[in-house]
Amino acid sequence: MPQIMEALRIGEILDLNETIAADLFNGHDHPWEVLPLIKDYIIEKGKSLDPALYEERGENIWIARDAKVYESAFIGGPCIIGRGTEVRHCAFIRGSAIVGDHCVVGNSVELKNVVIFNCVEVPHYNYVGDSVLGFHAHMGAGSITSNVKADRKNVVIKAGDLEIETGLRKIGAILGDHAEIGCNTVLNPGTVVGRHSNIYPVTCVRGFVPGNSILKNDLTLVSKAPDKE
Repeated sequence: MPQIMEALRIGEILDLNETIAADLFNGHDHPWEVLPLIKDYIIEKGKSLDPALYEERGENIWIARDAKVYESAFIGGPCIIGRGTEVRHCAFIRGSAIVGDHCVVGNSVELKNVVIFNCVEVPHYNYVGDSVLGFHAHMGAGSITSNVKADRKNVVIKAGDLEIETGLRKIGAILGDHAEIGCNTVLNPGTVVGRHSNIYPVTCVRGFVPGNSILKNDLTLVSKAPDKE
């Protein structure tokens, strides 16, 4: 049990050097603990951003001056869009969203109450709510986070025989750095995917997927082969 708890800690899943919101995670053990704090954090963080690099384009909406935002995209506050990021046609950012540098928020993608680290791609018809996406995470076309249980009860993080009570009714997914999510996959409430893990397309995922693993459609979990020198 202690080993699993350690694997779920922020430092084991996320590189805090790859987000403008590193201090949001200070004093917390697990990534989902910051979800209720995102809105207020953005409002305060935005006030400290360099106006030479970020333009305030509405109430509590800060967008990097070199970001590319298509006219058909909707961006609600509070929100921070990072440098070099592209927000494509008909994206719907509902608010309480931090989108890092050099990210892609694609066509018809919906974001709500999220921290998206640098170089993340959510490029095609994705829904990401109440979630944290680590550095260079990628969600394939049509993959989504489900953030509310069918019975509307609080989300429990499940890892093996361990069940962690979160006290939160809404949690989508926590994706570790370089996580790869296959097309049309559903990440059920409270899913945690470790660093460098891959999820096969069209998979229904629940619970904890350890780092450096591959989760297949039949939920078989295999370890990745070590990189060759």
